[in-house]
Amino acid sequence: MYSQQFFIDGLGCASYIVGCEAKGVAAIIDPDREVQKYLEAAAARGLKITHIIETHLHADHVSGNSDLAARTGAQIYVHEASGAEFSHQAVRDGDELELGNLRLRILHTPGHTPESITLLVTDTTRSDQPWLALTGDTLFVGDMGRPDLVGAEAANGLASDMYHTINQKILPLNDGLLIYPGHGAGSLCGKSIGSMRSTTLGYERISNPALAPRSKEEFVEYAVSDLPEQPGNHTRIKAMNRKGVNPLGVVKPVPLSIKEALPHFQQGTGLLDTRSKEAYVQAHIPGSVHIEADDQLSNRIGFVFPPDVPMILLLSDANDYERVIYSLARVGYENVIGYIAEGLDVWERMGLPLTAGDVKDIEPKELHDLIQSGTNGNRPVVVDVREPWEYSKGHVPGAILMPLGQLASRASELNPEQPVAVICASGNRSQSAAALLGQKGFKTIYNVLGGTGAWMRSGLPVSRD
Repeated sequence: MYSQQFFIDGLGCASYIVGCEAKGVAAIIDPDREVQKYLEAAAARGLKITHIIETHLHADHVSGNSDLAARTGAQIYVHEASGAEFSHQAVRDGDELELGNLRLRILHTPGHTPESITLLVTDTTRSDQPWLALTGDTLFVGDMGRPDLVGAEAANGLASDMYHTINQKILPLNDGLLIYPGHGAGSLCGKSIGSMRSTTLGYERISNPALAPRSKEEFVEYAVSDLPEQPGNHTRIKAMNRKGVNPLGVVKPVPLSIKEALPHFQQGTGLLDTRSKEAYVQAHIPGSVHIEADDQLSNRIGFVFPPDVPMILLLSDANDYERVIYSLARVGYENVIGYIAEGLDVWERMGLPLTAGDVKDIEPKELHDLIQSGTNGNRPVVVDVREPWEYSKGHVPGAILMPLGQLASRASELNPEQPVAVICASGNRSQSAAALLGQKGFKTIYNVLGGTGAWMRSGLPVSRD
């Protein structure tokens, strides 16, 4: 048996190839949009991809199943409760898929979603007992799948399903079973997923707080409490995965001159500036949205750029084009017209406007001093973009709670002429929030370095109202 994990930093997504080298066949589990890596891994082992298996319909990233099926002819398998509208083979609890000498048994493990499954993989040349479990978003390292991404109204019911899944499907399995989850650290599909990318059921049994003994009522309360913000654009991503996604195909760079780009901007196309923050602050095109082309791009874009608006990219390096395209496509942003192939010096020589400045980083102590010394006109309004449960555990006195997922629709509640200081837990979400406010024309925006954690460590006052 051969298996390999593929991991996407930032999104925290894990996908897998499992193959029988003796028979030359393989399955891909939970593929993402960048399918070339699976083709290369299979070819290197002399394997033909015959099965594509989704553990569930994802809400945080768009599947690459259609691309992979188009390139390999493999069949896609999804649980019968998924409501999937694309061509697939429905599976149900107890089904077994033969993959050469491997046997993949389907466990229906609802809780994260109604259709979630776990794959028990057995190498029949060695034993009749499963060797590893591909748990999707049911069981993570140190955590379990959150129950609210289908919809807040369904969360309690799915949490109840997860209680039965954990106690009746997962915990009765052997302690030596290897656990390969669908997500690792960085994912928003759990509360606090561990940084290790695999584990054993025995270790999780003794160390995973989600598996601690509880009554059903206690478990449901635990499952729906203290959840992080939902992935940006998650409702649309889920709908795309249910309907079926058009194959992305081979990504080819599309360079545009400024003269070619201007008519697109005049028709409402947006500009995504992915250069470094330093370069953006020095000079940028007014109205552009700035998110650095790092491993957080996929997580942040859904909060600051409308998914139905065409975009043109501004890159630090043209060689970043393919990587940025995949980062966007993974979360359903496919309408990229191309990238500007000329520099901002050419833009300026053409008499087109540039601006500078924008978001200012600020230490907690500096912000505290500004709040204390400022008058009504220049005292920063502190906007906390964490979730309500985080806010209630301690926040900057007087901070306005606007969770990141609500900021785009609630920004009109703020005065763009008054300084705004954006704060989150550690400074990650606040960068996305600051980019959104900058795009909306706010004059002075502060990003609080280190977030509320740094504010508290500095010994500054905290409210818990």
